[in-house]
Amino acid sequence: MPLQNRVTPSGDLIAVPERGLVYGNRGCLHDSYGNIRRHHNGRRWIACRLSFRGRHRSPLLQPGRYTELFFLDEATALAAGHRPCAECRRVDFDRFVQLWSARHPGETGADVIDRRLHAERLQPDGRHQRRHLILAGDLPDGAMIIEQGEPWLVCGDELGRWTPGGYSDRVARPKNHEVEVLTAPSLLYILASGWSPMVPLLHPSAQRS
Repeated sequence: MPLQNRVTPSGDLIAVPERGLVYGNRGCLHDSYGNIRRHHNGRRWIACRLSFRGRHRSPLLQPGRYTELFFLDEATALAAGHRPCAECRRVDFDRFVQLWSARHPGETGADVIDRRLHAERLQPDGRHQRRHLILAGDLPDGAMIIEQGEPWLVCGDELGRWTPGGYSDRVARPKNHEVEVLTAPSLLYILASGWSPMVPLLHPSAQRS
């Protein structure tokens, strides 16, 4: 039975068989029985490599330990509000900080980055995702938007409908009207600056065969 630890672009946790290509956490979200009880625990939301130095935790969702999360790809993790891990993705993290500092001069430490990012990704109630209205034509590849109540990936002149197992139902990207954007503004800047992480930025299904 799938665990409720797969993350959607909206930041929600769902139970599906597909694991995805990126790993991460946002603190301990489950109780001693492995049931999800909270949306997040703290401001440190990170996205990691699936494999690092042979580490392997089994079983998952152990009492008192962080909740292991899985994302379809990096674009999904960014849309949900996660940034690169400073340990298993040190090269990515250092590049992320460099780009972040160009957007927010003087902000270089993980704590100050997480503080700003937390305000960008959540509404004042501290639970629901904050969305931003932006012209669709101004969005970089890898951004995620909401159309007709579903998440879609921006990929060139097209949108791909997000599913837990990949992208489907390609449609033309609208250019001249505002759309609801899931990816936080500072992370849109990272994507627009040529972000190229070690983990897969996009699931292979995002590319046309």
